[in-house]
Amino acid sequence: MNQSIDIASIRAQFPVLNEQVNGKPLVYFDNAATTQKPHSVINALQSYYQHDNANIHRSAHTLAARATEHFEATREMLKLFINAKESAECIFTKGVTESINLVAASYGKLVLKPGDEVLLTEMEHHSNLVPWQRICAETGAVLKFIPVESDGSIHLETALACINSKVKIVSMVWVSNALGTINPIQTIIETAHGIGAKVMIDAAQAASHFKIDVQALDCDFMALSSHKLYGPTGLGVLYGKRELLAAMPPYQSGGEMIKEVFLTHSTYNELPYKFEAGTPNIADVIAFKMALKFVSDIGHDSIASHENSLYHYLLNAINHASLKQLKLIGTSSNKIAVQSFEIESLHHFDVGLLLDASGIAVRTGHHCTQPLMRKFGIDGTVRASFAIYNTTDEIDYFIAALQKICHRIK
Repeated sequence: MNQSIDIASIRAQFPVLNEQVNGKPLVYFDNAATTQKPHSVINALQSYYQHDNANIHRSAHTLAARATEHFEATREMLKLFINAKESAECIFTKGVTESINLVAASYGKLVLKPGDEVLLTEMEHHSNLVPWQRICAETGAVLKFIPVESDGSIHLETALACINSKVKIVSMVWVSNALGTINPIQTIIETAHGIGAKVMIDAAQAASHFKIDVQALDCDFMALSSHKLYGPTGLGVLYGKRELLAAMPPYQSGGEMIKEVFLTHSTYNELPYKFEAGTPNIADVIAFKMALKFVSDIGHDSIASHENSLYHYLLNAINHASLKQLKLIGTSSNKIAVQSFEIESLHHFDVGLLLDASGIAVRTGHHCTQPLMRKFGIDGTVRASFAIYNTTDEIDYFIAALQKICHRIK
């Protein structure tokens, strides 16, 4: 375990970790679904509603001015967090799902023609699959897929061979939510740009684990989620290069995204407001700044070191426990601290219930990756996923619970 950070001090910042579940201390291993929130985020939410509750951008009164200042301060911090050229390239949405839908509906409809190809991988979350299915059906473009290998990885040479002159958009997950696999996005971005394609990166699972530099990656679009980054739910971010966002038509229409409105026509606001129709999620955006600060203060290197040590500790513990009924799903050597598995003769949902009885929170099901599950010939898995506040003691408790479950089916 990384000795340079004080895990006890970090855990003390998360009130939910003191919860009891079924009479047992909570062990929260469902971080790929959503991370828990530190006091700083919770307090920022409360402070806005107690002291600054007002709509933003259009009012001259003091509360509105303070709310606007706090709201835009988050955008400025986000620019630094992902190293965007300017804060106007950071669009607030209600989540990664909306961010991808925005790009598919606005940019996709703008550029795709019959016979063009949109390239995804077979491991995509439904939120990076279904929007492209719809846009391809509307435009006549064709969906193509980079295959997934038996260990849950994609073969780089195979991936690059899929990028041809017909490909206009590559949209892919940086890290698989179901498997934890880290994809080689840098080389794929460079190759796609070589044939004139644009690249959308789903960074929902990556942002809390890696330092993100969109300029170094040179991706055209990137989506990330607040609630997987220790921030509030119902909030996401779309990063896009200015020249692309400026050329794209608005995704939604109404207040805030307009400059002038006449009875017969309207003109649109400047970036980023062109894509932020209506009253935004003000409180959650303001609180998100504290989540970004929490991650930045610890540092991505320290977070990655701690989580990687937890993951390898888990693998060693599984091996030493001789859990013969347990089968790992997703065994790529290049992963974050996420592990899916199944237990022989038990449905994944039943395993989840048995673990919950011991106070252990995991995710069960297809993880919004049904095509990937079918590829592996299964209908779902149990998934354990770690965050900065998890410990080896929790893993020991988890392994003991798995041993009891496996013992029941001997």
